[in-house]
Amino acid sequence: MAEAGEKERVCVTGAGGYVASWLVKFLLSKGYIVHGTVRDPCDEKNAHLKKLENASGNLQLFKTDLLDYEGLCAAIAGCTGVFHVACPVPPGSVPNPEVQLIEPAVTGTRNVLNACMKAKVKKVVVVSSLGAVAVTPNWPKDQVMDEECWSDKDFCKTTENWYCLGKTIAEQEALEYAKRSELNIVTVCPCIVIGPMLQSTMNASSLLLLSLLKGGHESMEDKAQPVVDVRDVAEALLLGYEKPEVEGRYLCSSYVIRTSALVEKLKSMYPDYNYPKNFTEAKGDMKLSSEKLQNLGWKYRALEDTIADTVKSYKESGFLG
Repeated sequence: MAEAGEKERVCVTGAGGYVASWLVKFLLSKGYIVHGTVRDPCDEKNAHLKKLENASGNLQLFKTDLLDYEGLCAAIAGCTGVFHVACPVPPGSVPNPEVQLIEPAVTGTRNVLNACMKAKVKKVVVVSSLGAVAVTPNWPKDQVMDEECWSDKDFCKTTENWYCLGKTIAEQEALEYAKRSELNIVTVCPCIVIGPMLQSTMNASSLLLLSLLKGGHESMEDKAQPVVDVRDVAEALLLGYEKPEVEGRYLCSSYVIRTSALVEKLKSMYPDYNYPKNFTEAKGDMKLSSEKLQNLGWKYRALEDTIADTVKSYKESGFLG
């Protein structure tokens, strides 16, 4: 998309986050110039970005957040593509969901898309979530969920599932925005993202494996856990950007595994950790299809490789003694 001989310039929002850090790493390795938005470029939690290969010459960090439209415009100016990855995922309860979750997700996405229009960006890849797909009580039990499936916004409100509500509204608005403008917008919906961390701080989805390894739970619900490797998500986002035939939304999931089966797999690889002793039955199964993404050439890693790399990363980061 860039002129011949010129390096292509792209922007990644929330560049210091879990998925975004891997995306930045892959973009830099492919020769892109990357503008990354972060709340504070000097914060120690973004230090890992500056250590990435090619970062010294090709990575520029911009101090802004999703509600700072002018700051976003400055970061996106001169870019041919934008990856909108930033979104708050609070680890615990949310006292003020409208301010903490809905507004950053929805107004933040609007601000990014408006800044993209202003900068005449060629393509935007928006990271949505399985949370915008699967929170729907009336979906037929044995029917596979794919890109046609949307979370029920009223049900999200009733059950106070604010994260999924924000993601659903933001993604629907993004796809509507694409219809009424010249902006080429693609959305990607990853499920629970696991895998090695580049950042120094623990993120919400990484707590899944960590809590199984060292949570010391006596009993856990035997839920169906849809998981995907963080590196496979970053590669899906790159495919979404680089393939000209890409359009609409893409579900991004590799495996659906029950918690008990995941624990058995962990035990077989790492027998010495403090695993849950019992599992209570959980209703509902989940069937997901990432066929649309696989048709672009997307492949995913073996679950054992993801687990091994994740545990190694936790040990190196000091999260596992």
